Amino acid sequence: MSVFIHATADVSSDASIGAGSKIWNLAQVRENATLGENCIVSKNVYIDTGVIIGDNVKIQNNVNVYNGVTIEDDVFLGPSMTFTNDKNPRAMSPNWEITPTLVRRGASIGANATIVCGVTIGEFAMVGAGAVVTRDVPAHTLVVGNPARRIGNVCRCGARVADETTVCSDCDI
Repeated sequence: MSVFIHATADVSSDASIGAGSKIWNLAQVRENATLGENCIVSKNVYIDTGVIIGDNVKIQNNVNVYNGVTIEDDVFLGPSMTFTNDKNPRAMSPNWEITPTLVRRGASIGANATIVCGVTIGEFAMVGAGAVVTRDVPAHTLVVGNPARRIGNVCRCGARVADETTVCSDCDI
């Protein structure tokens, strides 16, 4: 399968783009970024230098993925959500340091959520729209709010489940 890059996208020749991936209008993929197979990078997405993105990742419009972020396979990033990468941002700081963030396989992050650097979003976790994540989110956990707080568990398919389980009764995933 070939890679599709829209004519208005800016993709560095030093980026690695996996087979079957599609990069849409006005997206920018910087040097040394790695994008896996069968990914969708939607309109106006920014993927910074050194970012690592797994296979089958869907990135919706206006998402910012900054240096220091690693995204595993099968992750969904909702419209206009963003990551940070500096715990103490200053415009002219000589001590600027990237703080890594990890999004585990199958996680979903809702529209307009902010992920503060230094956290891990667990496998199949779900971050609600507009949430501000300041702490790690365990696997299969649903978080909402500012700051994000746990309100339940989710199945691999995304359905809410009882707190003592991680698989819904209708799912065979």
